[in-house]
Amino acid sequence: MPFVKQQKNKAYFKRYQVKYRRRREGKTDYYARKRLVVQAKNKYNSPKYRLVVRFTNKDVICQIIYAKLQGDFVLSAAYAHELPRYGVKGGLTNWASAYATGLLLARRTLAKLGLADKYEGFAEPDGTVQLIEAAEDAPRPFKAFLDVGLARTSTGARVFGAMKGASDGGIFVPHNGNRFPGFDLETKTNDDELLRNYIYGVHVAEYMEYLEEEDEERYKKQFATFIKNGITSDKVEDMYTEAHEAIRADPSAKPTEKKGKPAKPYRRLVALNKKQKMAKINDAKAKFEASK
Repeated sequence: MPFVKQQKNKAYFKRYQVKYRRRREGKTDYYARKRLVVQAKNKYNSPKYRLVVRFTNKDVICQIIYAKLQGDFVLSAAYAHELPRYGVKGGLTNWASAYATGLLLARRTLAKLGLADKYEGFAEPDGTVQLIEAAEDAPRPFKAFLDVGLARTSTGARVFGAMKGASDGGIFVPHNGNRFPGFDLETKTNDDELLRNYIYGVHVAEYMEYLEEEDEERYKKQFATFIKNGITSDKVEDMYTEAHEAIRADPSAKPTEKKGKPAKPYRRLVALNKKQKMAKINDAKAKFEASK
């Protein structure tokens, strides 16, 4: 048998360094996190805020987070499951709902910081790429950097819908339009009309019309929530327009009512002293004698 060099020898194992737990679990990209968290030394203890966007199968989670040595702290949060309160009756994870969730987060954050009146954002988005500029006689706009986690940043991805909503809501999120739907690689321009359609869910309405004509059975299955709530293809745009207005009118969070029985108060067992123990034993003996 020919000589085979041992690759993982004693020296390898002695020098082996275990990676961070969240890297081993495949949850955190530490290369990106370092650049999103580390603050310039001349800014001292000023927090560096991140606009964190995450998607689950049934929800969109948008949070403003900053890091300390103790860990991450959440300044404010908004969820897509809050949108039914504003009139969005279905499709809580599509591009338009991601935009609405980002808008809700922006208005909620600025209201908390007392900047809601000074930075209204863009109340009637027309699909153009616009950034929040500093207002005169007012503090600088609230600044946050987009944190996409491990999501693929492909053109038209929903994470950019949430970012666009937060930006139009009044938060300064540095970005350009080369990942929005309709961006043309050759001319380096954005299709403003297409982006506006995505913001108001027009692309969803068009697909509803197409599916209703081509495959009614699939239409009834895929848009069952819309059908149940009486939302047809011609009502989708109005639904999102009214939702944007309702979010701007009252972005405050409403606590959910807890269902079920209230939890019983926990009773901590107190240790008995010797006198109490003897009294307990004597009572048990007396009961045993009486039962004979």
